[in-house]
Amino acid sequence: MKIAILGFGSVGKQFAALFSQAGYEIIIGLRSTPTQGLPYEAAAFKEAAEAADCIALAIPFDACADILPDLVEATKGKIVIDSTNPLNSDWSPKLLGEENSAAEEINRLLPDADVVKAFNTIFADVMAQRAMDGQNITAFIAGDNDEAKQMVIDLASNIGYAPLDTGSLSTARYLESLAHLNIQLAVGQGGGTSAAFIYLQQ
Repeated sequence: MKIAILGFGSVGKQFAALFSQAGYEIIIGLRSTPTQGLPYEAAAFKEAAEAADCIALAIPFDACADILPDLVEATKGKIVIDSTNPLNSDWSPKLLGEENSAAEEINRLLPDADVVKAFNTIFADVMAQRAMDGQNITAFIAGDNDEAKQMVIDLASNIGYAPLDTGSLSTARYLESLAHLNIQLAVGQGGGTSAAFIYLQQ
């Protein structure tokens, strides 16, 4: 499977390392065709999405309304992994309404794609660790297409996380709230971003 990672900031770089180490072919999507060498294949957003089987969003949620409408055809019938969180510039939650989420907004922008929410509760600073105190970090995953969701569950497992199916894409509302709590603890209360959620079941 070839994965297009749209964006090459802190999350995009972690995705690139994790996916490539697990044996996935990757291509980095950027706003324009890269003029400087990157350690991975790279192209403009649309070309990267067209070349891939699966697309992982590593761009800010606020950029999605500008970038994604041009990718409707390129993402048609493909899995789009949404790792975004709706945030204001000060890292506080951007409220989208009680019956809405960033994932559902993205699903409306890309109506012919299979949007799966994943990895939004994991700080970039701990993505490479994959485990803490002997427990694999939990990757909460939500989506409406069971086959697409299972592929992301398998991906999460292959890169070293403990995937947990939370249900339909609407449960992304809870996952984004969980991310907001994580940010409040890390940034608002100064706990730092070397932290992760581990969900234990007996």
